[in-house]
Amino acid sequence: MPRPKTKIELLEASASNFEKLLALVDSMPENLVSKPGACEEASAKDMLAHLHAWHKLYLNWYEEGMAGEKPEMPAPGFTWKMTPELNAEIDAEYKDVPLNEILSLLKSTHAQLMKIIEGHSDEELFTKKRYAWTGSTSLGSYTVSATSSHYAWALKHIRKFIKQQE
Repeated sequence: MPRPKTKIELLEASASNFEKLLALVDSMPENLVSKPGACEEASAKDMLAHLHAWHKLYLNWYEEGMAGEKPEMPAPGFTWKMTPELNAEIDAEYKDVPLNEILSLLKSTHAQLMKIIEGHSDEELFTKKRYAWTGSTSLGSYTVSATSSHYAWALKHIRKFIKQQE
C-alpha cells in the first residue's frame, strides 16, 4: 500500500493495518505472542507495547505543538539518534505488562490518533511547514509514521516470525 497522501487514505490505511495487526496477533497462540524474536529480541507483545508507546509520544507532541509549544522530540532527554536507547526504555517499561492490558492501551491510543486525523483537513494534515512544531515536514507525515506505516512494519515482522515458527 503506498504511503497515504490524503486524509481518507490515511484513515483507511491506519484502520486497515491496525485491524490486520490485531487479527494476526489474535490468531497466534499466547505463548508465541510473548516469544522473543519477532523483531530482534522483541516479541509480538513487545512490538504492540512499542506501538502504544510511540502513540503516546505522538500524542504529547501533538498536544504541545498545537498549543504553540515546541515538543521535545522524540522524547525528553532523547535525540532522534538516540531512538535505540529510547526503544530500550520503552521495552523495559512494558516488559511485565500483560498482553490484554497492552492491547487495551494500544486500542485506546489508536482511537485517539484516529480522532486527530478525523479532526483535520487534507490541507492541515499534508501541507509542509503548516505548523511550526513539525519543522519542514507535515503533521500528516508524523501521523503516517505513528499509524499506518508503523503498523505495516509490525505486520511484516510478525508475519515473518510466524512463518519461521512453522
